Amino acid sequence: MKFLPIVLALLPVFFSACSRDQGVSIAREDHFTLDIGRLEDQLALYNLEGDRGISRSNIAMRDGLFYISDGNGQKILQYTSYGDLLFMIYNEETNPEPLTLRTNIEDSAVVTRWAFSYPLREPGHLAVDSRKHIYAEDRLPDDRYSIDGESKALLDSIVLHFDQDGRFVEYLGREGIGGSPFPRISGIYTSLRDEIAVVCRLPTGWNIYWFDAAGTLLYLVQLKNSAVPVPPDWPKVSSSLDAIMAAPDSRTLYFKVDYYRDTFDESTNTRSGNEPDSSIIWIMDVETGSYTGRVEVPFLEYTFNENGRRVSAQVLYSMLGAIREGRVFLSFPVESGYSILILNADSSAGSGGDRHQGTIRVDKDELQLNTFDLSADGILSALLVSNYEAKLVWWRTDKILGIITP
Repeated sequence: MKFLPIVLALLPVFFSACSRDQGVSIAREDHFTLDIGRLEDQLALYNLEGDRGISRSNIAMRDGLFYISDGNGQKILQYTSYGDLLFMIYNEETNPEPLTLRTNIEDSAVVTRWAFSYPLREPGHLAVDSRKHIYAEDRLPDDRYSIDGESKALLDSIVLHFDQDGRFVEYLGREGIGGSPFPRISGIYTSLRDEIAVVCRLPTGWNIYWFDAAGTLLYLVQLKNSAVPVPPDWPKVSSSLDAIMAAPDSRTLYFKVDYYRDTFDESTNTRSGNEPDSSIIWIMDVETGSYTGRVEVPFLEYTFNENGRRVSAQVLYSMLGAIREGRVFLSFPVESGYSILILNADSSAGSGGDRHQGTIRVDKDELQLNTFDLSADGILSALLVSNYEAKLVWWRTDKILGIITP
């Protein structure tokens, strides 16, 4: 799973029980470093004109292999955990001919490092299933864009399906194989059954398309902005849906919703703004479309410097990803990096009682781009980018949570 920026550190850290002042830490394992550029073993993370604009790049980690989408470079790469480039899917019109990878490979050929050409435009979100098949978001040419008449959403994205060697298989649209384009994709997720969930954002709400391993559409979940859930016994609050993510081991969706209450100027008794009231993860059964539970997310007690003095505030976490056995990872940026909270969203008590908290640190020169992936077993991987290089790292939170897979 992937997704929001987060900061990490070279300093080893430890994981412990949740508390307001000190929580979990994890030792970081640095795997390999890539140069920034246009060659096959580099990432073209910055625009060719030399400005600092960074196109979308994402990673996925499966069974110790790293997959990287390079939006600027218009390519997808597969690496071992030691940094050996195994294959590349690349747009031959915008990339130089590979120097170290075999091309024009016949099906019967035996090679160890290879490249396949495909006209990628802007590969983004990635997911990899148990077969090592790759599902990658890509954009269509401008002349193939359309507008949905009901939601007014721009339909411009598809999901490309490549096999374990990087050969193109087919593309998925809203109806399945060869279907019409998706609205803006905010995430792609795979399940243990090799099913695929595509989460899309629309002006009117969210659509989640759930496909089987063969690309057949099984379920479509639609959530209108006006139908974002609010507990029935609560006082009047406004709601904001932070993220929707799919479970890796069941047909389950997690909706994280933040709630805000109005604030008033006491002197004039007029509304002056709003402030966080609470945050809830709602659990939905995809097969029935009904909510099966909820868990409240606690505030982070955050202390920071403001005009030379220390100020404390209660802030809301953002959802980072979901792993098996109902655990959800959340994060919030702090001075030393990010605070991480792990909740058991499937707790029968509904309070997330199985809870771990801590911080992940990062050097200041690694903040140009941070993108994350969370494996089904809880290994947190990241691509950390500086002005000159990109690092692939991970943290073994699976060891801490006691769910290591042999």
